[in-house]
Amino acid sequence: MLTSAALVSVVAAISPLAVQLFRLPVPDVVLQILLGVVIGPQLLGWASADGPVRVLSLVGLSFLLFLAGLELEPKNLRGRSLRLSVLGFATSFVIALVVGGALGVVGLVKSPVLVAVILSATALGIVLPILDDAGRLDGPLGQLVVAGASLAEVVPVALLSLLFSEGSGGLGSQLTLFGTFLVLVAVAAVVLVGLERWTWLSRSLVALQSTTAEIRIRAAVALLMTFAAAASAFGLEAILGAFLAGATVSFLDRDEHESHQQFRPKLRAVGFGALIPFFFVATGMNLDIRSLVDEPSTTLRIPVFLAAFLLVRAVPALAYRPLLGSTRQAVAAGLFQATTLSIPVVGGQIGVQLQLITPENYVALVAAGLLSVIAFPQLGLLLARPRPPASAKRQTAGATPPQEGPA
Repeated sequence: MLTSAALVSVVAAISPLAVQLFRLPVPDVVLQILLGVVIGPQLLGWASADGPVRVLSLVGLSFLLFLAGLELEPKNLRGRSLRLSVLGFATSFVIALVVGGALGVVGLVKSPVLVAVILSATALGIVLPILDDAGRLDGPLGQLVVAGASLAEVVPVALLSLLFSEGSGGLGSQLTLFGTFLVLVAVAAVVLVGLERWTWLSRSLVALQSTTAEIRIRAAVALLMTFAAAASAFGLEAILGAFLAGATVSFLDRDEHESHQQFRPKLRAVGFGALIPFFFVATGMNLDIRSLVDEPSTTLRIPVFLAAFLLVRAVPALAYRPLLGSTRQAVAAGLFQATTLSIPVVGGQIGVQLQLITPENYVALVAAGLLSVIAFPQLGLLLARPRPPASAKRQTAGATPPQEGPA
């Protein structure tokens, strides 16, 4: 009964080791999906998405969206960076609607709006650590990309929940439910702020946070599950509740007194260390990878979707040029913004369930997302490197190499 779950956990442990050992220039989530394809029914048939794997995958997906919401920082959503990011995302979405309509006209997609939502997304959880490791997070480039990527996760998640929830009614009723749910989230945030000021509770949290109770982690998981269940009860997607739970924690938990510095690292450890890999490996197991071989047209759609990611998310980043100072830096920002994976996977699954996306298109869409994660950040980092001054180039070119004396 637990054989498939055990194999998934082994794949989750092997993938980062393989990335490190073979110095693969990709995040290990890419390898998790690819290894999921290998052990799944499409190739070796060692594992399947049975009951335990499906449950753990669903919890992993919820935790992934929770941590995506946790990445939102109020300091990144203000000032000129925010204004440019809003302009860039609005332009992206208009382009996405045009691209989705064009793909619908030629018969490649059934729902241009759903495809537009998917194309307008950026994988903040992948881009942010790459920028941080490269030391580019705190500069103008990093701040613009993070602000733009934040919007490109919030809006697609909200639109997926609002427009493409299973069993949803008309748009008017969905908007009413959506607004009511947001009000409840705001009320919950106000209540949490009040509880945080309760001296007894604050002392209890500090006393229990480093014991086996891990009270802050339990409280965060309780908030995640409650928001996800409430979103489902309102006829919305559970991923919206999970995302808003993470955003609520991010906005409320400032830790000004540095009393719980390990709180967020522990949450990431629970998510990325235990639960989220089940979602990505199961995604690979469920991909109809044989369609790439049996249907050559499916393979040909991969570069189409990849080009669509670039057109929708990279081109509007040229508006960042006045703040970044060069077209080269703006193109680098665009490549980071065109990096996407989570929303194509999640949105594609929703589309397949609602019969708005064919399984073949879903495979091509995920494959294009994988290629964007592999290629775009590396190209972005290459372009983001400052060029040496022209005088230094001339000195290097004009330097006479030292000559060896007689032996």
